[in-house]
Amino acid sequence: HVQLVESGGGSVQAGGSLRLSCAVSGYTYNTYCMGWFRQVPGKAREGVATIDRNRRSTYADSVKGRFTISKDNAKNTLYLQMNSLKPEDTAMYYCALRVCTLDWDTGYWGQGTQVTVS
Repeated sequence: HVQLVESGGGSVQAGGSLRLSCAVSGYTYNTYCMGWFRQVPGKAREGVATIDRNRRSTYADSVKGRFTISKDNAKNTLYLQMNSLKPEDTAMYYCALRVCTLDWDTGYWGQGTQVTVS
C-alpha cells in the first residue's frame, strides 16, 4: 500500500522560508517521477515543481529562483525548500508520485499540508 505523507507546512510572514517534506512508503518501483502541487479553494490545481529519477527538475515560473525540489532516496523522502515566500504562495501543498510515462492523475497523492503566508 503506497502512502505519501506531507509535513512542514505552517504560517509564515512574507519573505520567510519553509521546507516541506513528503515521506513515501510502500512503493517498490524505481521508474518514477515526483512532484509538488498546490491548490487554493475554488481554483485549479497548480504544478509547482517536479523531479525525475535522474534528479532533473522543473519549476513553475512563479516559483523559479525561490523554491527548490530535492529528494533523498535513502530516506524515501521528497522535499520542497521554499524561500522568499509571498502571500500568493498560500495554498494547500500536495506531493505526488507517478510512473514517469503516465499522467499525474494515475499516480499517488498525499493528503496535503497547508502553507499560509501573510
